Amino acid sequence: MTGTLAGRAAIITGANQGLGLAIAQAYVSAGANLFLCARDATKLAAAVDGLRGSAVSGQSIVGEAADVSRPADVERVVGHAKAAFGTVQILVNNAGIYGPLGRIQDIDWSDWVRAIEINLLGSVLMCRAVLPQFRASHYGKIVQLSGGGATNPLPRISAYAASKAAIVRFAETLAEEVRDDHIDVNSIAPGALNTRLLDEVIEAGPERVGESFYAKAAKQKQDGGTSVECGAALAVFLASAASDGISGKLLSAVWDPWETLASHREDLRSDIYTLRRIVPKDRGLPWGNR
Repeated sequence: MTGTLAGRAAIITGANQGLGLAIAQAYVSAGANLFLCARDATKLAAAVDGLRGSAVSGQSIVGEAADVSRPADVERVVGHAKAAFGTVQILVNNAGIYGPLGRIQDIDWSDWVRAIEINLLGSVLMCRAVLPQFRASHYGKIVQLSGGGATNPLPRISAYAASKAAIVRFAETLAEEVRDDHIDVNSIAPGALNTRLLDEVIEAGPERVGESFYAKAAKQKQDGGTSVECGAALAVFLASAASDGISGKLLSAVWDPWETLASHREDLRSDIYTLRRIVPKDRGLPWGNR
C-alpha cells in the first residue's frame, strides 16, 4: 500500500514500541506525515529517529511525550500536530496497558482505574480533541485499537477487557454521530501479539492470571504469535481513501477479509462486524422468544 497515505497527516498514540511503532512504520511507508506521542520520552525519541531514517524527502515525523489520560496533554498534542501539518486527517488510538493482573477483589483499585483512564478515557479525549478539525474538513479517519477483551471475557484481566469492549462500543456510537461529516471510525482486533503486554502476563505467573490463560500465553510466546505487521496493514487500509464510507466496525486483522471490504459497502450498512447480543435463536434453540 505504498503511497496510499501520501499527503495525509496522522496522530498515533502509544507509538514508541510494539504495535504502535509498527503502525507508524507502515504509515511512513505509505507516505503519511506523522505526529507520534507516548509517555516514555526516551523510547519515543529513538522511535522517531528510526522512522526518519526510512522517510522520504519532504515527509515529516514529529514526536512529543504525552499522557493521553491528561486533557492538557491531549490538547497540546493535537494543537501542535495542527501547527505542524496545517490539518490532520487521521487519528490512531493505540496507547494502552493491561492494568492490574489478578482477581478483582485482590487487585489495587487505583491501578484498575488507571487502566480505564489510559485505554478508554484517553482514546475518548483524543477523539474529542481532533473532531473539530475533522468536522471542519468534512473528512477524517479514526482507528481504535481493541483486542480479545472486546469479544471474550478475560478473567483476572478485567480492566483491560472492560476497557477494550467499551472502546468498540464507543467507536460504534461515535461513528453514527459523525457519519454525516464523512468521518469514519473503526476498531481493530490485531490478533495475539508477542509484545510487552504478553511479557507482563508471563511475568505475573499462573497464580495471578490463572492456569489456562498463562498456559495460552506461554504457548503464544513459544509459537511467535501474530505479526504486528498484520494489524499495521489493516490500520493503513482504514486510514486510506480505499476505506471511505466503511465505519462503525470491529475488524480482525487476522480473520476478516478487510482487503476486499470496499466491494461490500452495501452489505456493511448492517450490523456485520459489530458487538451484538446473542439470543437463543442465534444458536438454533427454540426457546427465548416472546
